Amino acid sequence: MRSKIMLFSAAAAAALATTAHAAPQSGPGVAQVEDVIVTADPLGRSGDTVISNVAILTGDEFVHRREATLGDTLNGMPGVSSDTFGGGASRPVIRGQTAPRVKVLTDGSALMDASEVSPDHAVGGEPLLLQGVEILRGSSALLYGGGAIGGAVNLIDKKIPTVAPANGGEGVAEVRIGSADNEEAGVVGLTAGAGAFAIRIEAAGRRTDDYEVPDWDEDVLDGSFNRSSTATLGLSWLGSRGYLGAAYTEQRSEYGLPGHSHKYESCHPHGSSLHCGGHDHDEEEEGHDHDHDHDHEHGHVPTVELLSRRLDLRGELHDPFAGVERIRFRGGYTDYAHDEIDDGVVSTTFSNQGYDARLEIQHAPIAGFRGVIGGQIARSDFAAEGLESFILPSETETNALFLLETRDIGAWSLEGALRQEWQTTRVPNGTPASRYPEREHRPFSASVGANWRFSPDYALSLTVARSQRAPNIQELYARGVHLATSTYEMGSADLDEETVVSVDLGLKKTRGDTTFAISAYRYAYDGYIYADTLDQFEDFRLIQYTQADATFTGLEGEATHRFAPGLSATVFGDYVRAELDEGGDLPRIPAGRLGARADLVQGPWSGSLEYVRVFEQDRIADYETSTPGYDMVNATLAHDFDLGPTQAQVYVRGTNLLDELALNHASFIGDLAPLRGRNLVLGLRARF
Repeated sequence: MRSKIMLFSAAAAAALATTAHAAPQSGPGVAQVEDVIVTADPLGRSGDTVISNVAILTGDEFVHRREATLGDTLNGMPGVSSDTFGGGASRPVIRGQTAPRVKVLTDGSALMDASEVSPDHAVGGEPLLLQGVEILRGSSALLYGGGAIGGAVNLIDKKIPTVAPANGGEGVAEVRIGSADNEEAGVVGLTAGAGAFAIRIEAAGRRTDDYEVPDWDEDVLDGSFNRSSTATLGLSWLGSRGYLGAAYTEQRSEYGLPGHSHKYESCHPHGSSLHCGGHDHDEEEEGHDHDHDHDHEHGHVPTVELLSRRLDLRGELHDPFAGVERIRFRGGYTDYAHDEIDDGVVSTTFSNQGYDARLEIQHAPIAGFRGVIGGQIARSDFAAEGLESFILPSETETNALFLLETRDIGAWSLEGALRQEWQTTRVPNGTPASRYPEREHRPFSASVGANWRFSPDYALSLTVARSQRAPNIQELYARGVHLATSTYEMGSADLDEETVVSVDLGLKKTRGDTTFAISAYRYAYDGYIYADTLDQFEDFRLIQYTQADATFTGLEGEATHRFAPGLSATVFGDYVRAELDEGGDLPRIPAGRLGARADLVQGPWSGSLEYVRVFEQDRIADYETSTPGYDMVNATLAHDFDLGPTQAQVYVRGTNLLDELALNHASFIGDLAPLRGRNLVLGLRARF
């Protein structure tokens, strides 16, 4: 620990030394929702005026909560959980649903990685390089397609400058260390401008070891380490009525796969029955040792080596001609690949090359209506080669048109949205078309919403939507052993669109000493696509993607009371119930949570103390086991100070301070990979 503190001090001194003569910038702070523009909203409204359910995490709160993965960073926000997979991968879970029903965006453009097909595949994007995150549900998310049927997560970054930096330049530098996983991380970002041009350079690096777990068979979780590095170069032309810019980002990552075993690699289906080894469950196939010394008794775990290269293009033009207020373009091309390496040998390679382009045209008010019409095109070429090539190589093309209209009538705000998609999914030449036919789907989605400000401080909102999602490549074309989730997966090429009718009722108070926001929702699915377990041998399951009617019902919210300037307390919680209409619960649904937090700001000092009770999850699907509840205590202490023209903050954040054994029911390997034990993170951040 002493060596880490010395490293931290040296890096911090170097970071501050480089900023000693830089121009000052306003210091970090927790932005209020009503003051923050929702960048993923086509109309650029503030979070307080968007009818749809929007949560925004930015400022100091985001800086302190950042983890190595996106799911872990957002975990704990009302309605948001994570399907953790060790220390290298986790996806956001929104209201009990994750990929492929939760879409991750980077400033409105879809990420192209492999996270949608497996929880052990990391979500692209480095939290250290983000300014914040927006979580959208309802009409605003509907405009991003069926992949956002459960919600959209928009990553806010600064990789492409949109305005000229003050005094010609600005930047940020941060270093941090952690105790439970020996974390060493740092980030630096610089924006400089001259005339009509601005350039952005940023880089981040992170190194963590296997993290500590309490009350477990081992002191650390084998394979929970993470190494990553990300660098971006962005350039923009800035005009009086808009901008046009591009950025190139390269991300490299190496992380472990805890719980991964080759014990069942010979398992295969016979109809709806699972056979492992020979043709009897009790026999081993002659000539094969299915353990292959891969049972990790000696700490050996497979690893992922990831390389993602991405090019982003963004532009906006204001008042281009009569009748149009703004034209906005977002586009991205990604060349993604990762190798899964076992015992020094590449066992499987996953790759995804694709692009996503989106054009939005905001028209001038017509009869009191403000709105946006737009279109989107996307293509993804996905392949998996090797031992776990459980998905056939496939091509997916998507085209879409969408419309959003809003109108204010007195105390009422009304909103409606439409989106029509055309999706074609095919297996490339070389695979028998009769067995794996090309599929075309035309999902259509529509929503209406109303917001009633029945007093200056209170608002009641209601959103009703009918949304559709086309099946993805995994649900259509899966056929093989998937060791990460201990399953043999079988897709169904005849799956139709799933349709959901959702109702979201919200009540919020936005001003005064007491503020709150609470939402109740119901998602009624017609033809919900899910992995149905047909058979099981020990811990290995045979699953087939099928359709059935299902219902998600839940409640989420938080309330804050300010006792004095700088002193407030918040209570928060969420609960979701997901079940098949014909009977039975759906798998991996997060447990209910209830918590309280106290926040204090006194001069340059700020801090918080948080307690969360995660309840037992005993509403389980077939072949699942109950997950016990646990208590989580977290705390943060920060101090702001000036060093010449540089504004800086030193902070310490502690998580799981009670050092409790915590198992995540939403994780595919929840029983094999506990959450991290007690952890202290010390960080120093400077803005200039």
